[in-house]
Amino acid sequence: MRKLIVFLILLGVLLAVLDRVAVAGVQSEVARQVAAKYDLDTPPTVTVHGIPFLTQAVAGRYEEVGVAIGKMTTPDGAKIVRIDAVLRGVHAPLMDLIQNSATASVTADKVTGTVVVSKETLNARAPRGLRVEGNGDDSLQVTGKVTVAGIAIPVTAKMKIEVVAGGVRLTPENVNGIQVPNASRLLSFNVPIKDLPLNLKIDRVRSTSEGLAVEATATDVPLRG
Repeated sequence: MRKLIVFLILLGVLLAVLDRVAVAGVQSEVARQVAAKYDLDTPPTVTVHGIPFLTQAVAGRYEEVGVAIGKMTTPDGAKIVRIDAVLRGVHAPLMDLIQNSATASVTADKVTGTVVVSKETLNARAPRGLRVEGNGDDSLQVTGKVTVAGIAIPVTAKMKIEVVAGGVRLTPENVNGIQVPNASRLLSFNVPIKDLPLNLKIDRVRSTSEGLAVEATATDVPLRG
């Protein structure tokens, strides 16, 4: 009886070790595939959630995987501070990963994420003479000067943020100080945000102290290019 108990304890320890080793292997492979697909300078941080992991590995389906991507630039020039995403229903057959990880198909049923677009990107897209300010309280404003009929006019305006095709658009909804003729035309601008990693599509946008936090989703996402 004592030998059986010792055996069961050792077996449990062995399974626990294998579980953690397998987790590390899958996390590394998902990170490698995402980095290769989106040409990232630094592999993302990948965390497979759920215990025991081996049960998910045998099934080839992982309920929830966290992916954290650091600084990057999108093809349209938007500088991204970070992306924090959650992948649900990740399909990665264990034998495919073991036998030939280079060709293994890894997909996710659904992805939700937050993409932080830098204030540097907003300022680069703002009309000349204006700078973007945000305090992380869901408000965004521009300050600076606009030139009307050769005269530089100081202006401060609270900006409305809305999702448009291919990115977001900022338009003034409250202009302080001297009233500027054609304020909407002079102060409005678009920020292209396309071709995000993980096929993310913008749902809503809010202001943060770092720039814009874009809430995005995607379905049926291939993680390998």
